[in-house]
Amino acid sequence: MATRFLLAFAICRLIVTVGLTLDPTELLRLGVEGLLSVEPADLGVASRDFGGMQNAEPLAVLHPASAEDISRLVKAAYESGQGFTVSARGHGHSIKGQAMTTNGVVVQMSGSRGRQHGFEKLAPPRVSEKFMYVDVWGGELWIDVLSSTLKYGLSPKSWTDYLYLSVGGTLSNAGISGQAFIYGPQISNIYELDVVTGKGELLTCTEKQNSKLYNAVLGGLGQFGIITRARIALEKAPHRVRWIRVLYSNFSAFTQDQEYLISLHGQPATQKFDYVEGFVIVDEGLINNWRSSFFSPRNPVKISSLNADGGVLYCLEITKNYQESNANNVEQEVGALLKKLNFIPASEFTTDLPYVDFLDRVHKAELKLRAKNLWDVPHPWLNLFVPKSRIGDFDKGVFKGILGNKTSGPILIYPMNKNKSDYYLSRISLPNLSKNSSNERTEADMMVWQSVQSQFEEADVVVLWIGSDLEKERRGLVYWELNVRNCINYNKPLVNKSGLKSLNDRTHHFVL
Repeated sequence: MATRFLLAFAICRLIVTVGLTLDPTELLRLGVEGLLSVEPADLGVASRDFGGMQNAEPLAVLHPASAEDISRLVKAAYESGQGFTVSARGHGHSIKGQAMTTNGVVVQMSGSRGRQHGFEKLAPPRVSEKFMYVDVWGGELWIDVLSSTLKYGLSPKSWTDYLYLSVGGTLSNAGISGQAFIYGPQISNIYELDVVTGKGELLTCTEKQNSKLYNAVLGGLGQFGIITRARIALEKAPHRVRWIRVLYSNFSAFTQDQEYLISLHGQPATQKFDYVEGFVIVDEGLINNWRSSFFSPRNPVKISSLNADGGVLYCLEITKNYQESNANNVEQEVGALLKKLNFIPASEFTTDLPYVDFLDRVHKAELKLRAKNLWDVPHPWLNLFVPKSRIGDFDKGVFKGILGNKTSGPILIYPMNKNKSDYYLSRISLPNLSKNSSNERTEADMMVWQSVQSQFEEADVVVLWIGSDLEKERRGLVYWELNVRNCINYNKPLVNKSGLKSLNDRTHHFVL
């Protein structure tokens, strides 16, 4: 009864605010079982995100009890005369307000509030050992998916570096990390989806059933529907990880070694690494900070002592997964692979840890930053696909040119095999530089744009993530307007009489 009263109150507020043509009794007959909240605490959470650069308070927040709740809400929005917006929010890791709306309802996909109120339809992850998959709610966090599958000795194949993201959020983008050169991004490891479309239809889709919707939703920026269930491919989970970092002062040597390592993806497990990533180090503070916890503060690494070209170093990050039964062979396998690389002698840093601790490494760093009040700050962030032919130019023009030592945020470089990204080109939304007659496009702008345009023209593609953690990074640097995929969480599907909003409305400002 209390739920129906709250729902009626929230709907009345919507009617007053947006001129909804339905009355409360009609909407109540839609049978929504979840919580439609107008509490300040819920509105406050829904009005902010990880980016910390936008704030937009919705009229109400829906904590759904089922996919049907979302379907009914979206259908009501679609069929209403005046219309109101509906935006899906996972764990709030969008960058510039993509999961916000000021004149409608935010669907809070992640969080335990619904389950605390006895919403049994929001089932926990369900693992099939026989068919090696797990079915999960779209708002489930990847850390919880991992916890559920490890009980069966299984694990998803492809990850993001940070696990406190929603399944539906990363699948609406891509889901890229150091395993992508073997398995492709997360969207290449999905068997089946349940999706609420912009008209409120709840459809199941696969590569063969409703295939156009399937290919549109995966990596579709939330523009074609809300993912309410995903069937994710699994593999046997390793017990432990040998985690290695080596340093380079020469960018060509760094990228050549990355490309060599990902070329081994078809080799036996003993003859390849399981994770290949890298990052750029532009000042001595970064190499010894939270992102580089390998380096002991009692023995800090000095860039000047390593003859860094242009004051920039490059760190190759690689791992070898193994079972306890194979522990005696790991040293030999790693040693054989490292002998073929051209990193700076004596710059090898190695540690060994449980598999789950490696996957959850960024969250542990987050806790350290939270303790210092350095987490809830603006996070400008830019993600780009750069083809192999242009990555050297990017190093000269951006890493050594524009950035220099002006950023303290992470700059990550993920090498990828294009043939492991088996999704349709339509799953990727190419960026468009905003046309502004008062400002000519600079040479740097055009270099970035041309690189992104040609992202699929070559066999090998490098993914760049450029981020910042500090408020000072917002001022005095270079602004680019790009339509880019955030690879992090739900982008808002704005629903109105004409359906979902155009992709052209996805222009964001990112700061380098």
